Amino acid sequence: MQKSYDYIILGAGCAGLSLLMRMIDSGQFADKRILLIDKEPKTKNDRTWCFWEKEKGFFEKIVYRKWDGLVFRSDNYSSLLDIAPYKYKMIQGIDFYNYCFSEINKQENVDVIYDEIKSFDASVIQLANQSIKTGDAIVFNSLYQTAEKKMDKFYLLQHFKGWIIETKKNSFNPGVATLMDFRVHQDYGTTFVYTLPLNERAALVEYTLFTESLLNDQQYEEELKIYVKEFLKIDAFKVIDEEFGVIPMTNEQYSFYANGVYNTGTAGGQTKPSTGYTFQFIQKQVKAIVDALINKRNLSSLRFSPKRFQFYDSTLLHLLAKGELSGKEIFTRMFKKNKAEQVFKFLDNETSLSEEIKIMSTLQIGTFFKAGVKEFLK
Repeated sequence: MQKSYDYIILGAGCAGLSLLMRMIDSGQFADKRILLIDKEPKTKNDRTWCFWEKEKGFFEKIVYRKWDGLVFRSDNYSSLLDIAPYKYKMIQGIDFYNYCFSEINKQENVDVIYDEIKSFDASVIQLANQSIKTGDAIVFNSLYQTAEKKMDKFYLLQHFKGWIIETKKNSFNPGVATLMDFRVHQDYGTTFVYTLPLNERAALVEYTLFTESLLNDQQYEEELKIYVKEFLKIDAFKVIDEEFGVIPMTNEQYSFYANGVYNTGTAGGQTKPSTGYTFQFIQKQVKAIVDALINKRNLSSLRFSPKRFQFYDSTLLHLLAKGELSGKEIFTRMFKKNKAEQVFKFLDNETSLSEEIKIMSTLQIGTFFKAGVKEFLK
């Protein structure tokens, strides 16, 4: 006979595990049956999450590296940004998975099933080897499914290839990371590199693009070689690890609640369309969900960011997708004309309307206004 559950979480990625960890940490769900489903155990260091944060966060124990200083570079502008009170942080995927499952495995009220999820709705979850009736369970889904493209929406991809390189001599300042370096050619579209020093002789170097289509692997590799040699001025190095990822950048609206299921993470619209940053938006979302569950508030009425930020993101995507402004032009102006603290606050969807007007007044006002009108009238 199938067990009954109070909560079912589909996907053991950042969103699913963050939600479950906050439920466990609260101590308010020990008498509830929880089921977590994912295709297979998490045994690979398959991604890196980076984000800025003021205070110690929920996952502070597994922050792999943090930086007090960030450099922004473009052709005619370079600056060591004063990011206080923020710190820029990195969490490695494998550390995140191991940390979460070390806690999950201690919970007698949590079951984990490893099986491929074929389909699901509010009534039944169809796995490759069994079907699970949801009963009265609240179902949370974090499995992102590509939407059918609509004519009035924009669909860019943030794609990146990263190397962790090791050098024989001291080559990096461990206290300062490069957030964006736009000095690389822009032939493919908006392109930049970020460099995150791990110590004086090792760093993650990530070649990143905002475009409609991917490159072939040889192109990423060649551009990374050029960057390390020409911009970092490093001739002798060894690649000790690498990563590749694709993040959707779209103004397609992903509903938090649809067909009786609550969507979290990228599946629930928590990837910021204009930057691709996701980790902190997930943390805000799952904290709000857990708080609502504890206080018995209506989940479907939750809102995670003011709606006007969707409009801002759509306007920026319009400019990038139509080629009316490049990411290089937009972000260079943004960081050059504003304090980094205000830019980070704005990109976190946490600014006031007056702060947003001040930032927008420093950008390419005419071009942004025309694009904004078109997006508003859709």
